[in-house]
Amino acid sequence: MENNVRVRFAPSPTGPLHIGGVRTALFNYLFAKKHGGTFVLRIEDTDQNRFVPGAEDYIVEALEWLGIPFDEGHGKEGPFGPYRQSERKEIYQQYAAELVQKGWAYYAFDTPEALDAHRTDHEARGKTFIYNWHNREKLVNSLTLEPEEVQRRIDAGEAYVVRFKWPVDEVLVLHDLIRGQIRIDANLLDDKILFKSDGMPTYHLANIVDDHLMQISHVIRGEEWLPSLALHVELYKAFGWEPPQFAHLPLILKPTGKGKLSKRDGEKLGFPVFPLSWNESTGYREAGFLPEAVLNFLAMLGWNPGTEQELFSKAELIEAFDLERVQKSGARFDPDKNKWFNHHYLQQKELKDLVTPFRKELEARLGNTDAYPDHVLEQALGMIRERASFLSEACDLALFLFRAPESYEEKAVRKQWKEETPARLEALGALLSAMEDFSSAATEAGVKAWIAESGLSFGQVMPPLRLVLVGALQGPHLFDIMAFIGKEETLNRISHAIATLP
Repeated sequence: MENNVRVRFAPSPTGPLHIGGVRTALFNYLFAKKHGGTFVLRIEDTDQNRFVPGAEDYIVEALEWLGIPFDEGHGKEGPFGPYRQSERKEIYQQYAAELVQKGWAYYAFDTPEALDAHRTDHEARGKTFIYNWHNREKLVNSLTLEPEEVQRRIDAGEAYVVRFKWPVDEVLVLHDLIRGQIRIDANLLDDKILFKSDGMPTYHLANIVDDHLMQISHVIRGEEWLPSLALHVELYKAFGWEPPQFAHLPLILKPTGKGKLSKRDGEKLGFPVFPLSWNESTGYREAGFLPEAVLNFLAMLGWNPGTEQELFSKAELIEAFDLERVQKSGARFDPDKNKWFNHHYLQQKELKDLVTPFRKELEARLGNTDAYPDHVLEQALGMIRERASFLSEACDLALFLFRAPESYEEKAVRKQWKEETPARLEALGALLSAMEDFSSAATEAGVKAWIAESGLSFGQVMPPLRLVLVGALQGPHLFDIMAFIGKEETLNRISHAIATLP
């Protein structure tokens, strides 16, 4: 494939970017980079009634956070701008007029009330009203009115729309890079509105004109646009333009596998569906997901490399990505698998790169952490990271390293705190107090030797010791804990437990 590949991600700024939209952006990005092409961001804001302030900035920030920035768009101007459709509205009217002139479209003056009356009448007779070849010559449009009357109505400022005129008795043969050949009977299609009475184009016209003028070579978009494919391909034909190649990505399904993933699914099951937080909805970034993990799990939603490999860096994804390996059927969203991806990437990160966000998490729980230099936090994180999928989990697991336990796990106390336990821990405390070298290796050797000499078992000493230091029977290597918190704190925790536990 030549290096003239140009793809676009064209969201509407009507709210936060759904994870399905992010996946569309990612697949466009991967395809562009695989073929040395250009990834364009175009903001489709022709529907001003649904425009939401801040949504465009959100889209750009989300792409930047994920590491899939656009090459060309608003703020990164190229030769095909402007890249907001609202700034291009003068362009579309001439193309709508051209279609009318060529006989591919017509002016329609039917009022909303008249169309509602037709719908009601059809429903009463058990039929569905469709504005198409079957009835368009019975309605109020430039196909039924004299040219002079059409011009008079336009000049008088009467509201009108421009509708596409489907050819009659024609079967369209379309090609999709993922789904193969698709055949559509044009007689079943309605004459879609291309240009609205408010002087703005609909999505269909603006989309086609912009893709052509921006020299888009491949349109990679969600399955929900598949019903529009026939109209879009026919519009290219009407203008006499070469169409791009189309690829419609499979739906992202609910975790149950039934139905399209929605915001409500995330709220109900407790996982994000947006890349960044929006109002009361938590995003993947704020939930503690690493961008590398989000990219990796999104790439596997509907695409597979044809091997058993699941973990991919961005560079590996670019190298492996192929539209031929995108599936047709929906891809089930698996929140648990997403956590698995995050766990992997959290383990791979350099500890020094995690210290600043780890400190932030700690401060939210402990207050000021200035007493702990970076290398101390790095050491703590290294001790407990393998058990965490998120930095917030790592912080919760590490709290006992910075703060003595305020309570002890009841089940562990019942099982480990015997009548003779306080005396044994007092003796152990005396041993530890006398030790000058309090490194992990030194205390381990000393304690193990003492256990053997005392005729005790490890099970009689080590679990109770872990309980008093951690508050539970979990955590990293016991002697690493002691070395980290130091001799004084170790002895204080032993004394406190002896004094407070029954």
